[in-house]
Formats: sequence, structure tokens, C-alpha cells
Amino acid sequence: YRSRRDYMYGRLRAMGLAVVEPMGAFYMFPSIEKYGLSSEEFCRRMIVEAKVAAVPGTCFGAEGFLRLSYCYSMEEIETGLDRMEAFLGKLEEKLS
Repeated sequence: YRSRRDYMYGRLRAMGLAVVEPMGAFYMFPSIEKYGLSSEEFCRRMIVEAKVAAVPGTCFGAEGFLRLSYCYSMEEIETGLDRMEAFLGKLEEKLS
């Protein structure tokens, strides 16, 4: 799991997301505040537009964040993060 954690952490940081490296658990909570969407709207759009599921931060009392798990195969993590990166690119185009 350490290699999956390290990979996900590096990818999220490379996407420009603020995220704290977890020392335990199997989850990361990147900030999505800069996109101006509620965490529920962000997650809804990401599943519809990018086919990537995440849990809204509001489920944990943390609006502006989302929860991603790295309890998947490396291949699934890579695919999900590739899709998420493309989704973020589209959101950033709209912000410009």
C-alpha cells in the first residue's frame, strides 16, 4: 500500500491539489476549494463526466475536500487519476 499511497500523493500534488500525505489509513483528502464547487457537486460531476467516484468531504464534515481511496490495484489507481486529471483540466479551462 505504501507504493500506491506514494504514487497517488505524487499525482495529486502534480495536479496542483493541496493534500496531506497520510501516515495511516487508505485514503487521501485533497482540497478542491479552488474549483468553486461544493464537494458534492464536484463528485457528482466527476462521476458523470470522468467516470471516477470519490466521496464528498461533506460526508466527513470537510466541505471543500474529497476522499479518495488507494485500496485498488495500481492499474485502477493510474486509470482513475488519469481520468481525474483530464476532468480537472476541463474545470481549469472554464476558470480561465
